[in-house]
Amino acid sequence: MSELSNEFVNDQLKEKFGEAILTSETLYDFLTVTVNKQEIFNVIQFLKEDSKINCHFLTTMCGLHYPDAIEPFGMMYQLHNMPLNYRIRLKAFTSDAVPMFKSLTVLWPSSNWMEREAYDFFGFRFEGHPNLRRILNMDSLEGWPMRKEFPLEDPFRYDKDDKMFGR
Repeated sequence: MSELSNEFVNDQLKEKFGEAILTSETLYDFLTVTVNKQEIFNVIQFLKEDSKINCHFLTTMCGLHYPDAIEPFGMMYQLHNMPLNYRIRLKAFTSDAVPMFKSLTVLWPSSNWMEREAYDFFGFRFEGHPNLRRILNMDSLEGWPMRKEFPLEDPFRYDKDDKMFGR
């Protein structure tokens, strides 16, 4: 196969995973698929291991937080087939108070750091992760700074004097 199309990949996903594929749309020639959280790992594994699709490179993954949504927490994954220059974006959402997703470290060891970042900034947990701990923030930080409820001003700094900023 010399070229992959969004239609082909979308049809393959719907055929194999049926109702686990919740939505799909093409934004700027970029197929974006929302998948049931319980099936996201299997969908990603299929996209990586299928010989025709071969999305062998995990470009990025990151946490999402939409506090007013029914399922406020989500993970976004972008996969890439480099020889055919084909990319796909996948999303999965959850309403769990402590968001839990299956770790991709068994598929891509490099996902270790991206999962640690999602834990560090959003509080997401990853089942099967080999070493889930903070990666960029200090261990003493309380809370998850990328969640919308986290205060914009740093409540832990005592060296800031608001009089110096005209407040």
